[in-house]
Amino acid sequence: MGRPVRPPLTPITDASPRTSSSSRPTVPPKRSSTQRSKESSRSGASKQSGAVSASRFSPRRPNLSPADSQSTLVGSALERKMNDVDEPKEKVVTTQRLEELRTLMLKETLDYYVIPSEDAHGSEYVAACDKRRQFISGFTGSAGQAIVSKGNAYLITDSRYWLQAEEELDSNWTLIRVPLVENFKDWQSFLLSRIGEGSRIGLDARMVSWAKASALNSAVQRLGAKLVFPTQNLIDLVWKSKPARSKEPVFVHSRRFAGQDASAKLDSIRRWIAAQPPAKPGYSKPGPPTDAQKHVATLITGLSNVAWTLNLRGHDVPFNPVFQAYLFVSLESAVLFVELAKLTDDVRNHLSALHVEPREYNNLWSFLRRASWGPGKVLIADDASYAISLLLTHFRYTIVPSPSFVDERKAIKNEIEIEGLRSAYLRDGASYVRWLAWLEDKLAKGYQVTEYEAAQRLTEYRRKNDHFEGLAYENISATGPNAALPHYSPTKSAALFIDRDTPYLNDSGAQYRDGTIDTTRTVHFGRPTVEQCEAFTRVLQGHISIDSAFFPEGTSGRSLDVLARNALWKEGLNYLHGTGHGFGSFLNVHEGPHGFSSDTPLVPGHVITNEPGFYNDGKWGIRIESALLVKKVQTKHEFNGNIWLGFERLTVVPIQTKMVKEGMLSKSEIAWIKDHNKRCFEKLEPLIREDKRALKWLRREAERGIGQASPGPGGISIDWD
Repeated sequence: MGRPVRPPLTPITDASPRTSSSSRPTVPPKRSSTQRSKESSRSGASKQSGAVSASRFSPRRPNLSPADSQSTLVGSALERKMNDVDEPKEKVVTTQRLEELRTLMLKETLDYYVIPSEDAHGSEYVAACDKRRQFISGFTGSAGQAIVSKGNAYLITDSRYWLQAEEELDSNWTLIRVPLVENFKDWQSFLLSRIGEGSRIGLDARMVSWAKASALNSAVQRLGAKLVFPTQNLIDLVWKSKPARSKEPVFVHSRRFAGQDASAKLDSIRRWIAAQPPAKPGYSKPGPPTDAQKHVATLITGLSNVAWTLNLRGHDVPFNPVFQAYLFVSLESAVLFVELAKLTDDVRNHLSALHVEPREYNNLWSFLRRASWGPGKVLIADDASYAISLLLTHFRYTIVPSPSFVDERKAIKNEIEIEGLRSAYLRDGASYVRWLAWLEDKLAKGYQVTEYEAAQRLTEYRRKNDHFEGLAYENISATGPNAALPHYSPTKSAALFIDRDTPYLNDSGAQYRDGTIDTTRTVHFGRPTVEQCEAFTRVLQGHISIDSAFFPEGTSGRSLDVLARNALWKEGLNYLHGTGHGFGSFLNVHEGPHGFSSDTPLVPGHVITNEPGFYNDGKWGIRIESALLVKKVQTKHEFNGNIWLGFERLTVVPIQTKMVKEGMLSKSEIAWIKDHNKRCFEKLEPLIREDKRALKWLRREAERGIGQASPGPGGISIDWD
């Protein structure tokens, strides 16, 4: 989080991760005492750093001299790390910003002003220039809404971000926890509880979807209040140092990776438009529809949908290879509204061959106002911005309920995309194994490696792969209490040293031209406790249950979700995030409309993550995540015919068995984990055979038994690693 933006995780306590465990100091470890630019250092400074000491039965650490960063990263890799500016996290004082905003609210006679997280395209992750809610509140999480009244300021967010919000918000703000606060399931219900007759609520119509705005508008009117849409975004007027919109160049995504020409995608969209029935009101006269009632075009507003349709990619949004644009497709033409300075000659030629006319990004609004396409209605998705519908008026548009046609088509991967994902996950699996072998070796030799350093090293392994384009989201690299924190991403100055007493969780991914990666593994570098082993085994059982499921056509992910939770539920345990989400093919790591929290039926070609977890707040966390492909399967009886579906596992990374309690597993579950690790060895061995350390590690994981050796006489333990 996937974090990154990522799927929702368990609620967290208000305790700081650095004070919730007695084995940690109350002050974060300082790095200056061991040449701390976050590189690995030797164990001699472990007390000063606050790192948890190794188990008394662990191998004795050698007496080594201090090591600088070159012990783990060299050359350009070291340079990249040293150039990673680690800005200190300090609470933003929002007093002046709120005063200026309230002055503007007074001019607009507003009682409330709502600042969503999303941009004008409804994006989950947004560019720097669109982080308006972060600017006004100081809260940097990827989800949450700010509501400012004449005397108060509220930040409404879910359990993934409660602790982060507590740390980042200054005294001007009140945190509203949803959905656990009574009667408040979201920011809309909280707002409705505050307003009264005559209240005026301001909102930038570009930053809220038609579906949300329409529902809110109806509810507000019932209370005698009114939604108001100022002509300018009030935050933009306050934000004097607002970054400019990205000018990063757009580039062509080759058919070699896309698997389908953009011309074929445009043709399918036009066939869909033509197939839509005319919008004849009930009071219209009998007879053929008028030209004004016919559907003649669609406006595509989602950034990933624009990129997918045209086989183009960009760098406007961190971790997401998309660019800011709108795409208008009519039965006979198409217009791309984009910053023209970002179009290279190659892209212009690509668009010309598709008969797509490029126009300036901001020209969309005059284009819609003038109805430049002539008579006829435009189809727009219900997640398009409300401003579009306001500009068109109801005579010129028809709302299409989600998911949109493009959302559905994009989610079903073609054979080339599927083969690309298989290749990408195989290459990435080799990098992950090289990295795990490196990390275990460093820790065993007495190095102290921070969460940040471990994540940095994994990125460097991935960078060497073919078709690497960057990370898919911020690395989640977490030890001890940090592993129980959702969306935790380490920084150079505050990362903990990876300890040997708690599980270490790494949730990370990469963007390759042939696929988007999302992988999580949890490992232990010491001797896990009984509690940790039982939790890990329950999570593994849920993971196996989803992976092994067979189900008939028409089954949704939500119907299967219970399989992932059943083993935990039997013990009165649970996790509060989704079990898995769709993901793109060199696109966004979170992609709908399907998922294990969705009612959309799973179909062959869907790809989805399988990521159950468990989080012991303030102590440690566990998550296991693999990527799956939905496919047709053969069953013994084929009841009702060839309608049965199952999963193919794309992820090729072993699952550590040290924390598995064999006695809790069934015979089929034991066979599954052994087969998985053996399969990983068979597939990865040709890719890593020149790396003796990684090959040895991989072979051991494939051949080792389940669990750990029991302590012998006197409590002495021997690990057969």
